[in-house]
Amino acid sequence: MSRTVSSNFISAANAQETDEVVVCLLTVTHEEIPEPIYLSSDATERLSADPLIYGTTSRGNQHLYLPFEFTLPDDKSDSPPRVILTMDNTDRSLVALLRSISTPADVLVEIVLASDLNQVELVMPALQLGDVTINEGSISATLVADALISEPYPAGLFTPGAFPGLF
Repeated sequence: MSRTVSSNFISAANAQETDEVVVCLLTVTHEEIPEPIYLSSDATERLSADPLIYGTTSRGNQHLYLPFEFTLPDDKSDSPPRVILTMDNTDRSLVALLRSISTPADVLVEIVLASDLNQVELVMPALQLGDVTINEGSISATLVADALISEPYPAGLFTPGAFPGLF
């Protein structure tokens, strides 16, 4: 699967050393959450002095800094893409939020460069939050695409047990 990215991104990704910082932006939405939650993997700027809050402003949205690690999905055709997130469990409000929702949240993953925060390099839309593991020190979550590959095909079979009138 080919993607169009800027030449700055390509040179930063292929360079042995670079001053460029790759920033991952997450937008979490759910019907039970009144407003989207914006998170950033980098403390690009100070958003507030009292309380002290760092984050990233991109396209008018303030993404709060929450240190997390992520792995980008591969482009295999036989499995849905998966992004694995691991973040520190320093604020218990995130645990309360994760436990309060009953269905998977939708997560939009965007990759930008710190030199141009308004230019989105990679987008992974329509990922769903799943397989959340919470322990004392960290929260681990898997973001997966809606896996049509796991849906049964055909949906129903005309068998004598299910449709006795046909036989």
